Amino acid sequence: MSEEITEELPIRDDMIRLGQALKLANLADDGNHAKELIAEGVVIVNGKEEQRRGAQLHHGDVIEVLGADLPAVKIVSPAGEVSTEE
Repeated sequence: MSEEITEELPIRDDMIRLGQALKLANLADDGNHAKELIAEGVVIVNGKEEQRRGAQLHHGDVIEVLGADLPAVKIVSPAGEVSTEE
């Protein structure tokens, strides 16, 4: 990753879809903007380009938008909760 992780995005459920996470993390202005970023190939999840807006993200996954002056965002479980995924 080209930038340090400085932001965290807590989620309530076990997973969140990429398009929704981009909006909630303020990496995209709205759903259409998220779709455009993904189509342009500038959305990176865990160091790899992700082309699926509906890709499932889980605790520990990291999202980055190349070329944006924005920090990478790590998906986290809410405070006090422990992920059961291995």
